[in-house]
Amino acid sequence: MPGILIVDDQPCVRALLSEELADEGYRVEGLGDAESVRTRLRFTRPDLVLLDLYLDGPDGWELLRDIKRQDPELPVLIVTAYDSFVDDPRLSQADGYFVKSLDFTDLKQKIADLLRKKPSLQIEAEANRHFGKFSVVDLPC
Repeated sequence: MPGILIVDDQPCVRALLSEELADEGYRVEGLGDAESVRTRLRFTRPDLVLLDLYLDGPDGWELLRDIKRQDPELPVLIVTAYDSFVDDPRLSQADGYFVKSLDFTDLKQKIADLLRKKPSLQIEAEANRHFGKFSVVDLPC
């Protein structure tokens, strides 16, 4: 199954996304800061990166630029709580944009769509998969 790297500085968000995506059969790893991501990407390559824009230290835009410079073919999906970036020209560096919500169905579909576009991956037909809903209230972190 494809591997997904979740980059978010809030541990509870990483844990929640990890659980949801692992339940879908993905291999998942979560990291909370840009330097850990840079180090990890020197040694391993996930099939997709979920990237929050607000991180401790360098911001997500800088990390996005670094990831794409190192591996232009690695899909990066921006996952943020803010919808104010929709028209930001820097978004063109990313492979998609998702505003965090209480329902993970759309996020899972975006992930499946991005991974389906990768010719090197053999992914089972998503039509037969159940995208369960996980109700989330504002996370306490």
